[in-house]
This record gives sequence, C-alpha cells and structure tokens, in this order.
Amino acid sequence: MSDRIEVGFQAFISDGQEEFGAIRATSPTGKDVTVYVENSGDFVVPIGAVVKVAFGKVTFDCKKLDATLRRAIGHAHDVETL
Repeated sequence: MSDRIEVGFQAFISDGQEEFGAIRATSPTGKDVTVYVENSGDFVVPIGAVVKVAFGKVTFDCKKLDATLRRAIGHAHDVETL
C-alpha cells in the first residue's frame, strides 16, 4: 500500500464509485481497521481486505468482506433516496 491508513479516510469498495463510510480507527497491531458504514455503524475489517490506500481514500475488495458488511454497504445511501 502506498499510504498509511488514517482515521477519517473515506472508504470505498473496488467495484463501486461512491464512498460508503469512513475509517473510524486503526488497530494497534495493524491487523484491522474499524470502518463506520453510513446508516449501519462500525465494522472491524481485516487489513487483508484493503486493496489500495491513496489520497485519503481506502479501497476494500468486496469479495473479502463478510456478508453482513456487504449488505450494510449496499444500504449505505438508502436515506438519501427517500
């Protein structure tokens, strides 16, 4: 990865265009990050799911995320469409 993950970076998935949340925390061990997903709350994600870090953005491989997190990402912008 080219940059260090920092709190506040926007979160994206590799097959999506729109951000779904932001980095809330990084673990002291560097093995995972906590991601706030809009409309769903915090999720702990293994660092192995990160495919890119650049320009204040963290991109995750959707295939490496658990099903609950993928569903939350799918609904991150539901309130905006009402």
